[in-house]
Amino acid sequence: MTSKKRGLSLEDKRKGMMEIFYEKKDFFQLKELEKIAPKEKGIVQGTVKDVLQSLVDDGMVDTDKIGTSVYFWAFPSKATNTKKQKLMQLENSSQEAKKLRADVEAKLAKKKTGQQDEEKREKLQVELKKAQEKNTALKSSLKEFHELDPDELEKLKSESQVSLEAANRWTDNIFAVKSWCKSKFFIEENQLNKAFGIPDELDYL
Repeated sequence: MTSKKRGLSLEDKRKGMMEIFYEKKDFFQLKELEKIAPKEKGIVQGTVKDVLQSLVDDGMVDTDKIGTSVYFWAFPSKATNTKKQKLMQLENSSQEAKKLRADVEAKLAKKKTGQQDEEKREKLQVELKKAQEKNTALKSSLKEFHELDPDELEKLKSESQVSLEAANRWTDNIFAVKSWCKSKFFIEENQLNKAFGIPDELDYL
């Protein structure tokens, strides 16, 4: 008995749709894409509109109404500019993460050894959780960046490497804060992870 073929994921559909624009370098109406996408990329016709709208919402596909018809288009140069903007956003996020880490370390340094001020500890816990969320968001953004840039990745490798290294530096910062806390307060690592919401599987990209 043959197994049922698994359908395309949303990301696969988005990549397939972008390939249509990049390969054909033309303008399309929705009804045209609903015919092309199933035939050439295996995208179910009923999902074409939603996939296309998600790309428009993310600024990857342009659209405009000409007369009574609505047209969609996207070119590699547009993707290049979008990815450069994404890299700039990641760099800004990395700088914010560094500042947050410095703030956490400064506040931890003010705590007297052996004392447990519950109110201050809760605030530090919230701030360290925010730092972890920033780290997770950077990793997610970098993963999406690599998946959604089929043609221009080679041109942006050096720039994307900068953001990758920034994300890894922030992961290193989290490890440094954990090490500091363990040595200062004699807390087991699993207890520290649980207290501050840090996943046990946290690792470098």
